[in-house]
Amino acid sequence: MIFLKQLELGPLANFVYILGDPDKKECAVVDPAWDVPTILKEIKEEGYTLTKILITHNHPDHTNGIGEVLKSYDVPVHIHKEDAYALKSYLGNLKMVVGGDSLSIGNLNLSFLHTPGHTHGSICLMLKDQLVTGDTLFIKGCGRVDLPNSDPEKMYQSLKKISTLPDQTLILPGHNYGDKPCAPLKEEKKENPYLALSQKNLPEFLRVVGF
Repeated sequence: MIFLKQLELGPLANFVYILGDPDKKECAVVDPAWDVPTILKEIKEEGYTLTKILITHNHPDHTNGIGEVLKSYDVPVHIHKEDAYALKSYLGNLKMVVGGDSLSIGNLNLSFLHTPGHTHGSICLMLKDQLVTGDTLFIKGCGRVDLPNSDPEKMYQSLKKISTLPDQTLILPGHNYGDKPCAPLKEEKKENPYLALSQKNLPEFLRVVGF
Protein backbone atom coordinates (compact mmCIF):
# COMPACT_ATOMS: atom_id res chain seq x y z
CA MET A 1 0.00 0.00 0.00
CA ILE A 2 1.15 3.55 -0.77
CA PHE A 3 0.14 6.80 0.86
CA LEU A 4 -0.13 9.47 -1.83
CA LYS A 5 -1.32 13.03 -1.37
CA GLN A 6 -1.59 15.42 -4.31
CA LEU A 7 -1.62 19.11 -3.33
CA GLU A 8 -2.32 21.89 -5.82
CA LEU A 9 -0.36 24.92 -4.63
CA GLY A 10 0.77 28.30 -5.94
CA PRO A 11 -0.18 30.61 -8.82
CA LEU A 12 0.98 28.17 -11.52
CA ALA A 13 -1.25 25.27 -10.44
CA ASN A 14 1.73 23.21 -9.28
CA PHE A 15 1.17 19.74 -7.93
CA VAL A 16 3.24 18.86 -4.86
CA TYR A 17 3.17 15.20 -3.84
CA ILE A 18 3.60 13.47 -0.53
CA LEU A 19 4.53 9.80 -0.99
CA GLY A 20 4.66 7.55 2.03
CA ASP A 21 4.80 4.07 3.53
CA PRO A 22 1.72 3.64 5.77
CA ASP A 23 3.43 0.93 7.82
CA LYS A 24 6.66 2.78 8.63
CA LYS A 25 4.98 6.22 8.54
CA GLU A 26 7.88 7.59 6.51
CA CYS A 27 7.31 9.90 3.57
CA ALA A 28 8.99 11.95 0.87
CA VAL A 29 7.81 15.23 -0.59
CA VAL A 30 8.10 15.82 -4.32
CA ASP A 31 8.83 19.34 -5.64
CA PRO A 32 8.06 21.34 -2.47
CA ALA A 33 7.07 24.88 -3.47
CA TRP A 34 4.89 27.91 -2.77
CA ASP A 35 3.08 26.96 0.43
CA VAL A 36 5.37 25.00 2.72
CA PRO A 37 3.19 25.43 5.86
CA THR A 38 0.39 23.56 4.10
CA ILE A 39 2.79 20.79 3.04
CA LEU A 40 4.19 20.40 6.56
CA LYS A 41 0.70 20.51 8.06
CA GLU A 42 -0.44 17.65 5.82
CA ILE A 43 2.60 15.56 6.80
CA LYS A 44 2.01 16.19 10.50
CA GLU A 45 -1.74 15.61 10.41
CA GLU A 46 -1.27 12.29 8.61
CA GLY A 47 1.24 11.21 11.26
CA TYR A 48 4.23 10.87 8.93
CA THR A 49 7.90 11.73 9.29
CA LEU A 50 9.57 13.32 6.27
CA THR A 51 12.79 11.53 5.33
CA LYS A 52 13.47 12.74 1.76
CA ILE A 53 12.88 15.55 -0.71
CA LEU A 54 12.59 14.52 -4.35
CA ILE A 55 12.95 17.01 -7.21
CA THR A 56 11.70 16.27 -10.73
CA HIS A 57 13.64 19.20 -12.25
CA ASN A 58 15.31 22.40 -11.13
CA HIS A 59 12.86 25.14 -12.13
CA PRO A 60 12.04 27.56 -9.28
CA ASP A 61 8.31 26.88 -9.29
CA HIS A 62 9.15 23.30 -8.25
CA THR A 63 11.96 24.10 -5.80
CA ASN A 64 11.22 27.41 -4.07
CA GLY A 65 10.10 25.68 -0.86
CA ILE A 66 13.15 23.48 -0.32
CA GLY A 67 14.90 25.83 2.09
CA GLU A 68 11.84 26.23 4.27
CA VAL A 69 11.26 22.46 4.42
CA LEU A 70 14.89 21.91 5.42
CA LYS A 71 14.41 24.22 8.41
CA SER A 72 11.97 21.66 9.81
CA TYR A 73 13.49 18.45 8.40
CA ASP A 74 17.22 18.15 7.71
CA VAL A 75 16.85 15.51 4.99
CA PRO A 76 18.55 14.66 1.69
CA VAL A 77 17.41 16.41 -1.50
CA HIS A 78 17.49 14.03 -4.46
CA ILE A 79 17.87 15.54 -7.93
CA HIS A 80 19.34 14.39 -11.24
CA LYS A 81 23.01 15.28 -11.53
CA GLU A 82 22.42 17.39 -14.65
CA ASP A 83 19.98 19.69 -12.82
CA ALA A 84 21.84 19.85 -9.51
CA TYR A 85 23.81 23.00 -10.41
CA ALA A 86 20.73 25.15 -9.74
CA LEU A 87 20.47 23.95 -6.14
CA LYS A 88 24.07 24.56 -5.07
CA SER A 89 22.87 26.57 -2.05
CA TYR A 90 21.66 23.25 -0.59
CA LEU A 91 24.93 21.45 -1.36
CA GLY A 92 25.16 19.83 2.06
CA ASN A 93 21.83 18.08 1.49
CA LEU A 94 22.08 17.30 -2.23
CA LYS A 95 22.08 13.69 -3.38
CA MET A 96 22.64 13.46 -7.12
CA VAL A 97 20.94 10.63 -8.97
CA VAL A 98 20.86 9.24 -12.51
CA GLY A 99 18.27 7.26 -14.40
CA GLY A 100 17.95 3.73 -13.07
CA ASP A 101 18.83 4.67 -9.50
CA SER A 102 16.41 3.72 -6.75
CA LEU A 103 15.78 4.53 -3.11
CA SER A 104 13.48 3.43 -0.34
CA ILE A 105 10.71 5.29 1.43
CA GLY A 106 10.16 3.07 4.43
CA ASN A 107 9.63 -0.34 2.84
CA LEU A 108 8.60 1.11 -0.52
CA ASN A 109 10.98 1.14 -3.46
CA LEU A 110 11.05 4.17 -5.78
CA SER A 111 13.03 4.35 -9.02
CA PHE A 112 14.18 7.29 -11.14
CA LEU A 113 13.46 7.45 -14.86
CA HIS A 114 15.63 10.01 -16.69
CA THR A 115 13.34 11.92 -19.06
CA PRO A 116 15.25 14.94 -20.43
CA GLY A 117 13.57 17.45 -22.68
CA HIS A 118 12.03 20.10 -20.45
CA THR A 119 15.42 20.30 -18.74
CA HIS A 120 18.53 18.18 -19.22
CA GLY A 121 18.04 16.55 -15.84
CA SER A 122 14.27 16.05 -15.77
CA ILE A 123 13.27 12.82 -14.06
CA CYS A 124 10.08 10.88 -13.46
CA LEU A 125 9.53 8.98 -10.23
CA MET A 126 8.13 5.45 -10.42
CA LEU A 127 6.52 4.03 -7.30
CA LYS A 128 4.84 0.71 -8.08
CA ASP A 129 2.37 1.57 -10.85
CA GLN A 130 2.37 5.32 -10.24
CA LEU A 131 4.57 7.73 -12.19
CA VAL A 132 5.17 11.31 -11.02
CA THR A 133 6.11 13.04 -14.26
CA GLY A 134 7.00 16.60 -13.22
CA ASP A 135 6.98 18.82 -16.31
CA THR A 136 7.79 16.03 -18.74
CA LEU A 137 4.22 14.84 -19.23
CA PHE A 138 0.95 16.56 -18.38
CA ILE A 139 -2.58 15.33 -18.80
CA LYS A 140 -3.11 15.77 -22.55
CA GLY A 141 0.10 17.82 -22.80
CA CYS A 142 3.84 17.91 -22.26
CA GLY A 143 6.36 20.37 -20.84
CA ARG A 144 7.77 23.32 -22.77
CA VAL A 145 10.83 22.69 -24.90
CA ASP A 146 11.65 26.30 -25.84
CA LEU A 147 13.39 27.23 -22.59
CA PRO A 148 17.10 27.35 -21.72
CA ASN A 149 18.32 23.77 -21.21
CA SER A 150 15.27 22.38 -23.02
CA ASP A 151 15.65 20.00 -25.95
CA PRO A 152 12.70 19.02 -28.19
CA GLU A 153 14.46 15.95 -29.61
CA LYS A 154 15.16 14.65 -26.11
CA MET A 155 11.53 15.29 -25.15
CA TYR A 156 10.44 13.18 -28.11
CA GLN A 157 12.65 10.32 -26.91
CA SER A 158 11.48 10.70 -23.31
CA LEU A 159 7.81 10.55 -24.27
CA LYS A 160 8.57 7.49 -26.39
CA LYS A 161 10.20 5.91 -23.32
CA ILE A 162 7.19 6.65 -21.10
CA SER A 163 4.89 5.12 -23.72
CA THR A 164 6.58 1.74 -23.20
CA LEU A 165 5.49 1.54 -19.55
CA PRO A 166 2.51 -0.64 -18.56
CA ASP A 167 -0.87 0.75 -19.60
CA GLN A 168 -2.14 0.79 -16.01
CA THR A 169 0.61 3.22 -14.94
CA LEU A 170 -1.04 6.22 -13.31
CA ILE A 171 0.32 9.52 -14.64
CA LEU A 172 0.71 12.15 -11.88
CA PRO A 173 1.78 15.44 -13.51
CA GLY A 174 3.63 18.44 -12.14
CA HIS A 175 0.85 20.92 -12.89
CA ASN A 176 -2.92 20.86 -12.99
CA TYR A 177 -3.09 21.81 -16.66
CA GLY A 178 -5.50 19.14 -17.87
CA ASP A 179 -9.16 18.30 -17.40
CA LYS A 180 -8.36 15.95 -14.51
CA PRO A 181 -5.56 15.69 -11.93
CA CYS A 182 -4.25 12.30 -13.09
CA ALA A 183 -4.94 9.60 -15.66
CA PRO A 184 -3.83 6.08 -16.59
CA LEU A 185 -1.17 5.87 -19.29
CA LYS A 186 -3.52 3.81 -21.48
CA GLU A 187 -5.89 6.77 -21.61
CA GLU A 188 -3.10 9.28 -22.23
CA LYS A 189 -1.75 7.22 -25.12
CA LYS A 190 -5.15 7.63 -26.77
CA GLU A 191 -5.87 11.26 -25.87
CA ASN A 192 -2.52 13.03 -25.43
CA PRO A 193 -1.39 14.35 -28.84
CA TYR A 194 2.26 14.59 -27.78
CA LEU A 195 2.41 10.98 -26.65
CA ALA A 196 0.76 9.99 -29.91
CA LEU A 197 3.33 11.99 -31.89
CA SER A 198 6.17 10.31 -30.03
CA GLN A 199 5.14 7.10 -31.77
CA LYS A 200 5.51 8.76 -35.17
CA ASN A 201 8.46 10.40 -36.89
CA LEU A 202 10.59 13.01 -35.17
CA PRO A 203 10.12 15.77 -37.81
CA GLU A 204 6.36 15.77 -37.25
CA PHE A 205 6.80 16.03 -33.49
CA LEU A 206 9.26 18.92 -33.93
CA ARG A 207 6.86 20.71 -36.24
CA VAL A 208 4.01 20.52 -33.73
CA VAL A 209 6.16 21.79 -30.84
CA GLY A 210 7.40 24.68 -32.97
CA PHE A 211 10.82 23.55 -34.25
